Amino acid sequence: MKADQIIKNAKIFTSNKENLLATALVVKDGKFVYVGDEAGLAAYEGEVTDLGGKFVMPGIIDSHVHVTTGTGFEYVDLGVLVLCPTKQECMDFMADYIQKNPGMKRYRFALEKSALNGDNITKEDLDAISQGQELVVLEIGCHSNWVNSKVLAAHGITDATPDPVPELAYFVRKDGHLTGESYETASWPFLFDELRKNLTDEQIRTALSRWIDFSKEYGVSAVFDAGFPEHNDIQERIYAQLRNFDMQGKLPIYVDGCYVLTQPAKLKEAMEGVKRFNREFNTEHMKVHTLKIFMDGTMKIETAAMVTPYVDGVLGASAFNAEQVAGILKELNEAGLDLHLHTVGEAASRVVLDGVELARKELGDQYHVKVTCAHLWIQDDADLARFAKLGVTANFTPWWHSGNIGGEPIHLYTALMGEERANKMYRCKTLWDSGTNVTWSSDEVFYGDFKNWSPYLAMEVGMTRWINENTRFDEVGRTVAPFPPASERMNIEEMMLGYTINGAKQLGIEASKGSIEAGKDADFLVFDNDLLTAKHEGISYNKPSEVYIRGKRMNN
Repeated sequence: MKADQIIKNAKIFTSNKENLLATALVVKDGKFVYVGDEAGLAAYEGEVTDLGGKFVMPGIIDSHVHVTTGTGFEYVDLGVLVLCPTKQECMDFMADYIQKNPGMKRYRFALEKSALNGDNITKEDLDAISQGQELVVLEIGCHSNWVNSKVLAAHGITDATPDPVPELAYFVRKDGHLTGESYETASWPFLFDELRKNLTDEQIRTALSRWIDFSKEYGVSAVFDAGFPEHNDIQERIYAQLRNFDMQGKLPIYVDGCYVLTQPAKLKEAMEGVKRFNREFNTEHMKVHTLKIFMDGTMKIETAAMVTPYVDGVLGASAFNAEQVAGILKELNEAGLDLHLHTVGEAASRVVLDGVELARKELGDQYHVKVTCAHLWIQDDADLARFAKLGVTANFTPWWHSGNIGGEPIHLYTALMGEERANKMYRCKTLWDSGTNVTWSSDEVFYGDFKNWSPYLAMEVGMTRWINENTRFDEVGRTVAPFPPASERMNIEEMMLGYTINGAKQLGIEASKGSIEAGKDADFLVFDNDLLTAKHEGISYNKPSEVYIRGKRMNN
């Protein structure tokens, strides 16, 4: 057989568990037609490339990342980073900046809430330093913010304004009055309020082109876009540009999209929206077949839903209960659609598991929904075996597994949850060993220099649970020691499987992607370094020397 590409003398990690290692492969018409040893190459004709023992693996599948949100953040001022150890010093820093930069319509800052040491910022604090201008302070995790009175007034938010999702997405009040702080989707309008009227199609195309270039350079061949919360209208515009790119032959990356639901009151609208997206965005390299639900928030601000309360007695809240999740699953099942959920806290994922159990019991063999729980910072012991039993995929973001803040993050989580639970976070290895389909993602929302989008950063921290001087990461994010427990560290084979065939199974594309097997798309990466034997610390500095998607060379 005449072939387009013949490779020999390679160390090929196939992600095909029945034939995990090979030394040769053949590509024809964008597909693998042979994978095995060099003896099998005799049946093929064409130019042969001797890789001299170089390492080869399948293309990366990033199964939870925010391509659309990242496009929006390209054109939003996130503010001046405030790195001060106390509330007073933070306030003094912001006041000094405003004084030195007078006359701006809106001032923006960003800070880590833990810097306040249990104190808080109020709209009165911000009014006192803002000189009559609008002032927004973003919590650096993007799940809450603080605004002054002028911003609240501009949005028509008063003491009588209802919370979008009580105890989850809400406006903080004291004695019935707004404090200026808001959580989760209640806070997002303050961040993106100017984007709807200012964002142009050309800006969208420019940002997406940057992301495509990064993906081609780092070997990302497929992604699940986790959407743009509370901004499905902007997300739809971005998807339209991705569809246009694909129709013009400019989208080599497979994009698996979604429609985002953040509030139970918008369920009917979301169901109609995901079905419409499914019809409208269906090209060769782009599909939308998933409803994405924000079940809870994040742990640092105690909006993640817990089975056992936080130390201060707060439980957080889930957006839906188990019966409601089961109802959603039945409707998605009828429409042939899937479900992906933001589940940081143990109660959020338990509600999902309970809902899946109810739906499977009622529908029996007619149940076909693929369900993914993303993030999974903390799990109750009683639920760990249920993921595999119920066929629910567990998606983790491994570069967070050093604790997701610099310094000594264990102290923060101990203060939030107590010592026992703080030492049992990110239990990916336990779920892996239980037979769960575990997948990896970058879950980043800022493009920037794409450093945090690198799958090789995630591979390193997934194995070490540590960001140190050997890690390709900003110094401010370094941690003093590996994050516990050591038993949850993964090995390199597991990191690569989670980033390839397991991700393909999550997205339902395992017939064509995720492993180097005859009949599948010829997505593969060539490395100068052997990732299988490389020292774990420092793997984050790697990237492929050659990237092929459907047999075509993507990088220079």
